[in-house]
Amino acid sequence: MVSSISNSVVVLAFSCFTLFQLVSSIDPTKGFVSVPLDNSNLEVQRPYNVPEDQRYSFKNGVHRLWVLSTDKPHSLTSKTKPRTEIRINGYDYSSGVWQFEAYGYVPQGTSGVCVMQVFGASGGHASTLMLRVYNGSLKYYRDAIIIPKVYNKWFKLNVVHDVENSKVTVYINGQLKYTAPGRGGDSHYFKVGVYAQDDDSHYMESRWKGIKVYKKK
Repeated sequence: MVSSISNSVVVLAFSCFTLFQLVSSIDPTKGFVSVPLDNSNLEVQRPYNVPEDQRYSFKNGVHRLWVLSTDKPHSLTSKTKPRTEIRINGYDYSSGVWQFEAYGYVPQGTSGVCVMQVFGASGGHASTLMLRVYNGSLKYYRDAIIIPKVYNKWFKLNVVHDVENSKVTVYINGQLKYTAPGRGGDSHYFKVGVYAQDDDSHYMESRWKGIKVYKKK
């Protein structure tokens, strides 16, 4: 009898947890429309002195991007740190509500690197949002932790930028994880990949699939 009651409690607890997961997971793209994307919209920026296939590959639907801390910047005139990023072309925006969606993956060992950004800001800033990896945690810049243990697993990322209301919202696997204020600016676009930051590891890599861009109706 006791065993039967214990089993029932376990089943009930599991059912409640499953229900909580279903309720707490939402579709951030509701009310948005997907814009068409093809290869012409995905510009790969890489160290200027190496061929693209030495820092980027696209196989079985997965974009794999990597860079070394000793690499050159993406252009001869740039003074920035090394990067291999996909820059979303054709959908630069200055108003409205826009959303980026993709599945991301960060292999163990990658650290001190931005893996996704909303480019464009004002007041001395270059970006409105950076999602960086430091020692296994995905963070908002160097501050709030978005995913505490991000290595070696796929996660679904949705980033919503509401320009007029100056707000950026981050969802992971359909769950609201972070809201941050905007940083102004009159032109924005999305980027993913690896862009070295402070305390960068020698080798940095991220992988992305199912890249989509949405605009609010």
